[in-house]
Amino acid sequence: MRREQVFWGWGEPGAGPSLPEHARDVLRQELGVSGDVVSRPVESVSLPAPSLPNGLRERLEAVAEVRDDDLSRVLRTRGKSYLDLLASRSGDFASAPDAVVAPGDAAAVAEVLRVCGEYGVAVVPFGGGTSVVGGLAGERGPFSSLVSLDLGRLDRVVSVDPRSLVAVFEPGTRLPEADAALRAHGLALGHVPQSYEWATVGGCAATRSAGQTSTGHGRIDEQVVALSCVTPSGSLATLDAPASAAGPSLRELVLGSEGTLGVITSVALRVRRRGEVSFDGWSVESFLAGAELLRALEQDGIAPDIARLSDEQETRTSLALAGTGTVGRRLLGGRCLLVCGWQGATGRASAARKLIRGGALPLGPSPGHAWEKSRFAGPHLRDDLLDRGVLVETLETATTWSNLERLYRAVPAALPGLHVGCHVSHVYATGASLYFTVLGAQSEDPVGQWRAFKDAASRAIVANGGTITHHHAVGRDHAPYLGDEIGELGMELLRTVKTRCDPAGIMNPGKLITA
Repeated sequence: MRREQVFWGWGEPGAGPSLPEHARDVLRQELGVSGDVVSRPVESVSLPAPSLPNGLRERLEAVAEVRDDDLSRVLRTRGKSYLDLLASRSGDFASAPDAVVAPGDAAAVAEVLRVCGEYGVAVVPFGGGTSVVGGLAGERGPFSSLVSLDLGRLDRVVSVDPRSLVAVFEPGTRLPEADAALRAHGLALGHVPQSYEWATVGGCAATRSAGQTSTGHGRIDEQVVALSCVTPSGSLATLDAPASAAGPSLRELVLGSEGTLGVITSVALRVRRRGEVSFDGWSVESFLAGAELLRALEQDGIAPDIARLSDEQETRTSLALAGTGTVGRRLLGGRCLLVCGWQGATGRASAARKLIRGGALPLGPSPGHAWEKSRFAGPHLRDDLLDRGVLVETLETATTWSNLERLYRAVPAALPGLHVGCHVSHVYATGASLYFTVLGAQSEDPVGQWRAFKDAASRAIVANGGTITHHHAVGRDHAPYLGDEIGELGMELLRTVKTRCDPAGIMNPGKLITA
């Protein structure tokens, strides 16, 4: 297969931004790399022949579309993690699914799972393909065959209830398509992760994602009011009542299950009335001083819907890549950039007064508009950086306000020799997220390099009181550290639920719940 048929990166070729011309000088100064293009993905790949048990394809074709051409299999081999991209760029598709199965409704999903359980075939549910933690890696576990369960045909808007502010979607609905359907009713999702262009409603629910407006609108697990899920053992549906005391929440059991228990087949979401977002940019003395200001705003009930605070390193690097300009010159000298976005005016004036009293300097709306314009650029730029021989990865965690400084200092300390910037992008009454961007010169063994730094960073997070993942989910990459967070009894409870819902163990092997 020729490379022009596929794009080994994020989204589509030419669809996203690339690094500016002066980026080479910045990379040379900051990372010690030439900044020139030194690596390109291979131009052709070979795949192992599809290998399904005798009779299975016919059984699957009775209820779903089944494809086993090279292109379909390649595009659903994996997600978009750093290791995923390294493998794709090297032409390694040994783990490609034996077939791509696309059911058209929940009943067909149930039959596909039943038949695959009967034949002993692994199933990896596939939505938008945007996992950055190995959540879609084609791990077969004890099985010799694997199918990718493509949910793209389950993309209907089931209902919109403007009176209750609830909309029901099938799982394969992409977020832009969901917002387009809601726009006719004067509504919006209010959920905008960086993967927004490609992510699906079902994928967001399955990974408990957070969005860029989650400080004001809530994470996806706060927006999901009900869902249905098909498992190999049967179907589960929860009620869309606004609150319930009817025992432990089964909805919460499915949220974040990452396709290891079954397949989410519908999601009822709390939606919002549409509104324009206005921005304020601020310069703050330091990252920790800015974090204290955000804590005060949140705990006083006047936090913005969008809050993004970059530390000194991230502010400096971002300015260097973008070019300084008037606003950039005002941020030079070690100060940090804070962007606030507001849907409506509630709390905005009070927040501004509090920020000024806390030493923040107003920069006007332009930093916010610049951020909004480039808010989905990161994954596209990663492709360009990989071409230039750069190790580029992100790490995200969260902790309490009292522990934030300890955790913030511990992660870069665990990664000597690497360029580590950080920002806060989600704020809570009790604490905040920390999102680290790690850059470095790629070694001759980029996989081994990544494994060593990922382990060091993850162990630093665990040892210093942070969650192993705030919104990227667990997948394959975080699975070794989940037990450190929830304990052995917690892991045993998850395994028990897994066994009950998926007795044959066919659902997304090697993710979340390990043996």
